[in-house]
Amino acid sequence: MNGSVSDSPLGKNQCYEEDYNPKLLFPIPRKEGRDALGLTGSDLPFEGTDIWNAYEVSWLDVRGKPYVAICEIRVPCASPNIVESKSLKLYFGSFNQTTFESREDVSDTISADVAKTVGMEIEVKLVPLNYFELESSVGMSGVCIDDLNVEIKHYEVHSDILKLKEGADDNCDGDGDGGESLYSHLLRSNCPVTGQPDWATVMVRYKGKAISHESLLQYIVSYRQHSGFHELCVERIFMDILLRCKPEQLTVYARYSRRGGIDINPFRSNFESAPTNVRLPRQ
Repeated sequence: MNGSVSDSPLGKNQCYEEDYNPKLLFPIPRKEGRDALGLTGSDLPFEGTDIWNAYEVSWLDVRGKPYVAICEIRVPCASPNIVESKSLKLYFGSFNQTTFESREDVSDTISADVAKTVGMEIEVKLVPLNYFELESSVGMSGVCIDDLNVEIKHYEVHSDILKLKEGADDNCDGDGDGGESLYSHLLRSNCPVTGQPDWATVMVRYKGKAISHESLLQYIVSYRQHSGFHELCVERIFMDILLRCKPEQLTVYARYSRRGGIDINPFRSNFESAPTNVRLPRQ
């Protein structure tokens, strides 16, 4: 079933089921948002994945003992649908009083249900908490641009802010190989249905003529009052930089803070494979 956001459980009062129910999952087509970016058909100018981390997954083992894990889901950006985040939370809630034979059984169930919803095979990994707690928070690679002394005039997306560094005739060598990695913790967008803020750290890695750091920061901040789903915000950032600055290679990767026990981390690139699932301090 494909539906509009108004038909989804987002922003509505719900009864929280505790017995397994895959019908709670609600798909949202990517097509409408991509059509607005001029991305039609399946020939996308990037590859990538959406990394979802769900921190509130629990079920019962065969002895009735609760088991708790963190679920990592990787959805290819080529999938025709995303899954609406509240519906995923409700879906995981339906596991709470459901008995499963093993962790593998749970993983296989999630994989089949979510793949059916998004319309493509996905990757699922269930991580026990006693293992996950050994992982530490790390930072994004590259140079943080948040301390630049810039004046902000726009809080709705303005792609024409983006520009190359003055006199940028040669390729950037910020990474020593003709490339540069820049990141900011100041990305904020808003849920298009509830209006709740979505906070993120966003990294831009590129090869090509040097992009003005100041203009990139001003552009990122211009999302502050923009309404859009995480995945589409990252795709818009990618397309705006690609069209305005014309880098030879480009990656955009955002790590969003969690809401409702789930964080969503879209990655789009035309030259890199999907990254490791690192955790940032706000996650």
